[in-house]
Amino acid sequence: MTTSPTRSLVIAPQWIGDAVMTEPLLRRLQARGERLTVGALLWVAPVYRAMPQVAEVIEFPFTHGGVQLQARRALARELAGRFDVAYVLPNSLKSALLPLLAGIPKRVGYRGESRFGLLTHRLQNPSKKQRPAMVAFYSRLCTDIAVDTQNPLQSQPQSPLSTGAPESPASEPVPSREFDQDQPRLHLPEAQIAQALQALALQRAAYYVFAPGAEYGPAKRWPAAHFAELARQLDLPVILLGSAKEAALCDEIVATANAARPGRCQSLAGKTTLAQAFAAIAAAKGVVSNDSGLMHVAAAFGVPQVAIFGSSSPVHTPPLSARASVLWLKNDANYQPPLDCAPCFQRECPLPPAGGHLRCLRDIQPQAVALQLARKLANF
Repeated sequence: MTTSPTRSLVIAPQWIGDAVMTEPLLRRLQARGERLTVGALLWVAPVYRAMPQVAEVIEFPFTHGGVQLQARRALARELAGRFDVAYVLPNSLKSALLPLLAGIPKRVGYRGESRFGLLTHRLQNPSKKQRPAMVAFYSRLCTDIAVDTQNPLQSQPQSPLSTGAPESPASEPVPSREFDQDQPRLHLPEAQIAQALQALALQRAAYYVFAPGAEYGPAKRWPAAHFAELARQLDLPVILLGSAKEAALCDEIVATANAARPGRCQSLAGKTTLAQAFAAIAAAKGVVSNDSGLMHVAAAFGVPQVAIFGSSSPVHTPPLSARASVLWLKNDANYQPPLDCAPCFQRECPLPPAGGHLRCLRDIQPQAVALQLARKLANF
């Protein structure tokens, strides 16, 4: 007698990089026999279509901000009775509403915005001092310890619209090291890559990709002039990828680089679908990026890359790939004076002069990036 697989709904994060970092969790869930459906916002859904273990992707009709209760209720009616368990990956209250409204009996996630009653199985969030890397943070949701004994299934839930009292304190678990070796993987069929390259007029391994943007803010962006200088130093043309909001930044890099070497750079920022951008990254000779979503995409495709960190930390969100190299002046013993301010996790550098000194990024020289990229290319 065969048993039916557990029908699981995964509520995805809203950022591309976070979505990539959930892949090891989904791989573990699928390996233990769960059939995975991922509910994701429109701009994140392509990430999950590059995960073979995902059986179905549902594009959520939600936008940033607001509870959008009417839309969640309507979708919940469509999903009612389809799932046995839901994994709620974001920490927000609104992300936990849909599984409750859809009547999914088991709802797993971390303690977050007063989610008592919304989730049946909750993990205590690790403190900042004990916080694991994000991949391990997500992967812990597949463990049996994800049971909130203070919130048994028979307990009376709060209203899902109530902010409620603060979450009751619980003993602080030491983050498990079990998941530290998990590395996200993405996969695209060769036919899909070939089709995208043809549409973009690109040839496999005949170009580098730069991802000079960072949605979070300028304190994570290596200077445009440095990207342009690096493009002049490389042996192949450079394709710039990013969103439409990053088109002006990419155009600035193109103009500076091409002034010295015509045809050196081409910007595709805002001109590709996310799936096409993934294909362009997967087929590139190498990638240089800031700490961004596309950095995690390159790592998950196993492309040789250099990731440049400034205000954020590679301890928490590193590119998990043997083909990735990180440049972060915070852990460079030869860099003086030391960067006592890093990581600040600020959107903009708060230090003088006006606009911030941004030493953490400006002092990473293009020659150093070119050298690291050459080393990664030589090793594979």
